[in-house]
Amino acid sequence: MITIENGSNQLIIVLHEIYGINQHIKDICDLFSEQGFDVLCPNLLNLKSPYHYSREDEAYQHFMNRYGFTHALQKVRKVVLEKQEHYSKIFIIGFSIGATIAWLCSQEKKVNGVVGFYGSRIRDYLRINPNCPSLLFFPTEEKSFNVENIIPILENKGVRIQICEGQHGFSDPYSSKYNKESTVFAFKETLKFLITERVVLP
Repeated sequence: MITIENGSNQLIIVLHEIYGINQHIKDICDLFSEQGFDVLCPNLLNLKSPYHYSREDEAYQHFMNRYGFTHALQKVRKVVLEKQEHYSKIFIIGFSIGATIAWLCSQEKKVNGVVGFYGSRIRDYLRINPNCPSLLFFPTEEKSFNVENIIPILENKGVRIQICEGQHGFSDPYSSKYNKESTVFAFKETLKFLITERVVLP
C-alpha cells in the first residue's frame, strides 16, 4: 500500500491495474500528491511485487480467479469507511480494473467524485447510477467492446465522458500503448475536474 500524507483534508484513493502497484501507479500517486492531496493506494492483490506487462493474461486471471470486482469493491469500501472521518472529501481514481472498481464506488455516500481511465468492464455494470460527479476516459481503440455503444447510456446518467486517441493503457508511459498527447489531455481534464469538485462549500 502507498500512503502519502500532506496534511490535506482531501484524499485521493488510487486504484491500480491488474499488474499491481507498479512504477506507473507510483508516479500517479506522486502526481496527485504534488497537487496537495493526501494519497492512498491500497494493494488490492496483496502482491509483494507487480506483474510485468508481458504477463498480462496471467495477471488478469490472477485478479479474476482469486479476487474479482466484488472482493476489490469491499476492500475499497473498507478504506473509505476508515478514512471518512478524517477527510472532508474523498476522490477515487482508477485505471483499467481500478477504473471499474472506482465506477462501482460511485454509489458510495462518502465518495465525492470518481475518475476512471479505460475501465472496459464498466460495460458490465451499466445499471450503476452514480451518486457523485464521475469522469470517465475511454480510448478510441478498445479491443474488448465498442465504446460508442455505451456512451449514450453513461451520458444519460450525467457522467462526463472523454474519448482519447490511443489504446487501452494509453496513460502508462512504461507501456507500449502509451500515448503522450492523450495522457497530457486526460490529466489536465482530471485536474480540472478535481479542482472544481474539491471546493468545500460553507
